Amino acid sequence: MDFPAGLFPERWQVTAWLAFAPCLAWAVRRAPWRRLADPAQFNVWAASVVVLALLWSMKAGVRPGLDLHLVGAMVLTLAFGPAAALLALSATLAAVTANGAAAWSTYALNAMVMAVVPVALSHALFRIVERRLPNHFFVYIFACSFFGSAAVVFAVGLAGSALLWAAGAYTAQYLVSEYLPFYVLLGFSEAWLSGMAMTLMVVYRPGWVATFDDARYLLNK
Repeated sequence: MDFPAGLFPERWQVTAWLAFAPCLAWAVRRAPWRRLADPAQFNVWAASVVVLALLWSMKAGVRPGLDLHLVGAMVLTLAFGPAAALLALSATLAAVTANGAAAWSTYALNAMVMAVVPVALSHALFRIVERRLPNHFFVYIFACSFFGSAAVVFAVGLAGSALLWAAGAYTAQYLVSEYLPFYVLLGFSEAWLSGMAMTLMVVYRPGWVATFDDARYLLNK
């Protein structure tokens, strides 16, 4: 979902910056810079941004502001933590905006929906699974990577639709009947891709995944 210019009044854009700027400052302050200082870890983080920028560029849409594309927030949050994930998604959005896929005037609005909301929800879901469910490899993969990714994508659709409805860009009936159902399908696509990506990483490159601990999820299981 990439909001173009013209759908929101200027005061909404200013308010979005007032909300997004503290989130970005928090991410810069809390990012795992020591880990990212390792060239191998930084290369993985940077490659994730490049891959996501390509995926976000391959999108489908029905009307202005009603685009559909993968998000990738859950994988980034599990792999790098919420702060680095927020920075990665912000960088991805900057890349696609610079490429003309979105407007700079609505960058903060897009960032709130496409970065802040999904990262916050991804981290919250991971913490719930970590505290409430058994510490097991398959719980980590299916509850977080698979079902969690689907839930995050649908939440992005809900958040974006709510903003478009509140701004008067589209009616609630149109959004519910013609747009949100596609997020169910998109959620399944993201779930499969995220589940496969996290499975490959924790099996072959567990050092790339900050939230995965062999002793916790595999030992004596």
